[in-house]
Amino acid sequence: MCGISGFISKNRITSDQLKRMNDTMIHRGPDDSGVEIYEGKNGYCIGLAQRRLSILDLSELGHQPMHSQAYEGSEASRVSVVYNGEIYNYRELKEEIKDYPFKSSCDTELLIAAYLKWGKACFERFNGMFAVAIYDRENDEVIFARDRIGKKPFYYYLKDDELIFASELKPIMAYDRFEKKINEKILPRYISQQYIAEPDTIFENVYKLEPGTILTFKEGRIDKEKFWDISKVYKKNSERLITDYAEAKDMLKDLLIESVKRRMISDVPLGTFLSGGYDSSLITAIAASISDIPVKTFTIGFGDKEYNEAEYASEVAGYLKTDHTEKYITEKDMFDLVESLPVYFDEPMADSSQIPTMLVSGLAKERVTVALSGDGGDEFYCGYNIYKHVLQAQKLDGIGRMADNVFRFSHFDRSGAYEKLPFKVRLIIENRSALTKTQLSSMEYAKAATQMVLNKDALPCKYETENRYETDNWQIKRMLLDMDTYLPADILFKVDRASMKYSLESRCPILDKDVMEFSFRIPHEFKYMSGDKKHILKDIAHDYIPEKLLNRPKRGFRVPLDKWMRGPLKEKLTDYSETGFLQSQGLFEQQKVGEIVNRYLTVGDSGPLSGNNFSKICWAYLVFQQWYEYYFK
Repeated sequence: MCGISGFISKNRITSDQLKRMNDTMIHRGPDDSGVEIYEGKNGYCIGLAQRRLSILDLSELGHQPMHSQAYEGSEASRVSVVYNGEIYNYRELKEEIKDYPFKSSCDTELLIAAYLKWGKACFERFNGMFAVAIYDRENDEVIFARDRIGKKPFYYYLKDDELIFASELKPIMAYDRFEKKINEKILPRYISQQYIAEPDTIFENVYKLEPGTILTFKEGRIDKEKFWDISKVYKKNSERLITDYAEAKDMLKDLLIESVKRRMISDVPLGTFLSGGYDSSLITAIAASISDIPVKTFTIGFGDKEYNEAEYASEVAGYLKTDHTEKYITEKDMFDLVESLPVYFDEPMADSSQIPTMLVSGLAKERVTVALSGDGGDEFYCGYNIYKHVLQAQKLDGIGRMADNVFRFSHFDRSGAYEKLPFKVRLIIENRSALTKTQLSSMEYAKAATQMVLNKDALPCKYETENRYETDNWQIKRMLLDMDTYLPADILFKVDRASMKYSLESRCPILDKDVMEFSFRIPHEFKYMSGDKKHILKDIAHDYIPEKLLNRPKRGFRVPLDKWMRGPLKEKLTDYSETGFLQSQGLFEQQKVGEIVNRYLTVGDSGPLSGNNFSKICWAYLVFQQWYEYYFK
């Protein structure tokens, strides 16, 4: 786990400048750093830099930028690389390239050898998480690639025949010529979704490289190609379903065991996050069955018993005989992190679970450098409550269509009788677009988020992309959409920034290449069986842990946002809504922002599905303004 940065430019960027940019990510790699600049062709200079968190081969042989040895007719130093991530099958691949003169035992050198042997096709062979920059002198091109599901971040600024790249936005912002201009068209979607999905970012001319994508810069031109696409992999693998449940379960279990084994390879201390839920408990149980010593596990608890799950995690840890560490945190512990959100989340992101994720990462870092997590279980095995609502919406869609026709073409007053209908009923009636069928959310939220922003050419709040997925099952369609958007841009973004705040590497066995691809061969009814979410995954967990320790309603970990925004953060939220501040900023519609904030602070709400609860919008707005104040003022 590291941070990388660099540039391709005809402007003279010095080593000192690149070092300053790179050192804004020292938290990502406190163990070592490297900065090099090379003269390219046609007036271009190429700069590569890295901050290193040593995980494999802790010696100086793992230093980056790393250069190739002479191999298969290519001269030494044909290729220079900076790389962030882990290639878990590097030992197997190394056996296929025995003739390469390896100098180290780290996977970075394997990456170089694989590129020299297979070219860009090497990325299809890698099983792991990675963001990489490869300068190929022989072909006079720079190649960038990001892993299949977007575990490792990769940003790039592209303007005026110049490309600046980095693992975070901070190095790009530190570049002297960077124009820090807000990408206004993304603001309504961010306020509504609470995150910004690929390829967009908060800045104009800055992009996130999409997961499973290769970007090539050659002679001032860029070319992008996908080497792994969720919609295509799903279509291909779903045509080869394993219809025998026992066989599917056994095969999935074997793949998960192998995935955990791969992720337990480390030259530094390793443990697992343990919430007490199914996904983290399953990963911990598999790790415990493999390890020769008790696995280190980490849990945070909360004093409010209604939301605390630490006691369940403790029971699971006791059953598995792990080396368990738990810490009960206070509301003050969480609130104290609010001010630091812009420092480590250098792009606005308003998923409040980022706060407990930071706290458990800090706890784990006290004893380990690598932590396994259960991320991906909900998206790939139908675990979220929204999937249940999506199933109900599909069953009622025909009725909704007829009702919509009645209100649209009859004498009924849509603004009168229609508005008196229950919120859930209106949700079904309004859900008419084939491109957004599974994205069930209040039109009130989208309307409010859009009206808050001055730019009226903004992107729609929903992703109008559902026609990409070739399935008539709305649950599957929504799961695939979440894999393309919510998982990389919210969940994995959150875990990356929260763990890297403490120089901790997070690994996700459920997001292993083989596990992900095999999940599409499992019939959906094995995942969502008679209303039981994640059924097959739960069934495997019960092979390791008694069902009575796991089978309970999920409580979640609550961050008291309403209490904060109507209490200690109220003055800040109000200040961010004042006319003078908004006029000087020039991004938001003053009257609408004031109306929404005032309505939220004074009127309150009557439930998350009432259409009157603007807690989510106000928190996203507050997070953005706090971020804006930190980076612009």
